Amino acid sequence: MKNLPNIITVFRAIGAIGLLFFGVESPIFWVIYFACGISDMLDGYLARKMNATSEFGAKIDTIADIIFVVVCIIKLLPILEIPNWLWIWVGVIAIIKIINIVSGFVVQKKFVTVHSIMNKITGFLLFAFPLTLSLIDLKYSAAVVCIFATFAAIQEGHFIRILKSGI
Repeated sequence: MKNLPNIITVFRAIGAIGLLFFGVESPIFWVIYFACGISDMLDGYLARKMNATSEFGAKIDTIADIIFVVVCIIKLLPILEIPNWLWIWVGVIAIIKIINIVSGFVVQKKFVTVHSIMNKITGFLLFAFPLTLSLIDLKYSAAVVCIFATFAAIQEGHFIRILKSGI
């Protein structure tokens, strides 16, 4: 039973890869998308409730998150008209995240994952973002996501540099 959160995480990664086989207009795409998003919130909650948190679980959670985000980028970018200022902002966030990865290796001599409240909020906003596109103009909803993602990335870098133990 203690492996349940990790099993959910692995199924999220598999589900994310499964999204590649369905068009964005397909209802099955959105069912899988929603299941992946819910599982992302559920696995960490269950791990904490069951006292089953582990460094391994945190790492596979991060890997599953990356797979989900990359697949969503592959599937959703072709259908979105993204303004140049937004590309620049996303690029800046990506640079900060890359600096954080390098800093984690330099400061802590290992791959560091930060599961802060701000990162969780950003993850939820990223998950909700495509669901809001029919209601809110992309430039407004994307700006909100980018504000939170920028703050989360800066905070993550701060945590990596000040904390010497696992995060």
